[in-house]
Amino acid sequence: MSSPNLHPMLNVAVKAARAAGAIINRAALDVEAVRISQKQVNDFVTEVDLASEAIILETLLTAFPHHGILAEESGSTHGDPHADHIWIIDPLDGTTNFIHGFPVYCVSIALSVRGKIEQAVIYDPSRNDLFTATKGRGAFMNERRIRVSKRTELTECLISTGFPFRKGDNFNQYLRMLADLMPRTAGLRRPGAAALDLAYTAAGFNDGFFETGLKPWDVAAGSLLVTEAGGLVGNYTGEANFLDQAECVAANPRIYAQLVSTLGKYSKFAGAGDKAKVRQALEQASESQADAGDSVEAPRAAKGTLSSKKPRTGAA
Repeated sequence: MSSPNLHPMLNVAVKAARAAGAIINRAALDVEAVRISQKQVNDFVTEVDLASEAIILETLLTAFPHHGILAEESGSTHGDPHADHIWIIDPLDGTTNFIHGFPVYCVSIALSVRGKIEQAVIYDPSRNDLFTATKGRGAFMNERRIRVSKRTELTECLISTGFPFRKGDNFNQYLRMLADLMPRTAGLRRPGAAALDLAYTAAGFNDGFFETGLKPWDVAAGSLLVTEAGGLVGNYTGEANFLDQAECVAANPRIYAQLVSTLGKYSKFAGAGDKAKVRQALEQASESQADAGDSVEAPRAAKGTLSSKKPRTGAA
């Protein structure tokens, strides 16, 4: 059902998200029967992702045949890629959670108009939670206005993040980021669906979010929710033009500044001095691990030498 309070384009996006959510909920009743394929290591796509995306595309392009599409599974193959209006779609964010029956996943739809996100929908089908935003008109959860957290000290904050999982991800640098940030917070959480993490940041359920390696469809809708709820979104150095930069941090303005001050040196856009400090820290950590490995191997070698001196038994 459309809402008279929503922008007409947002109403269509809500209709598409709910239709996709219905497909996801039906499949969740027997998730073990869902066909799964692997795009790359630890990166999965299911028939549910494809069916969800198909119904979203059908709904949007029926209403707006001259709009463009940027979707996770089909890219820009549908609609007009040169249009001013581009729908950015993740039909099932949190696929790995979904295929394991872990109920943290969502549908994410955003509308970019001449490069600016102006409409956003994130729908959590397992909880029937609908997050919506129109640029300049606020952010809402189930038609109730939402605001980012009011906390002002990072030490009091619960921060959401995501773990690197693709081949080629810099695991050591990420561990260094965690080691740097964890003692400064009240806790870190990794739910596994970036779009929903951003929606929760907008609603104040968590106090901030950061993650590396994200695509535009992971963050487009969530970024508008956060800004319309009074927060800030950018890359790790605090620059607002982050959508295609594969790193994202979001929080209320006070916490955002504290996150950026900690995470900035890990950004691929950081200055040479900051990058050199991170490289030096990683090298020192690797040397420490190597030294620890040597100290473990030494007793094993000694034990082997002693055992070789034991007299043989049972000789003829």
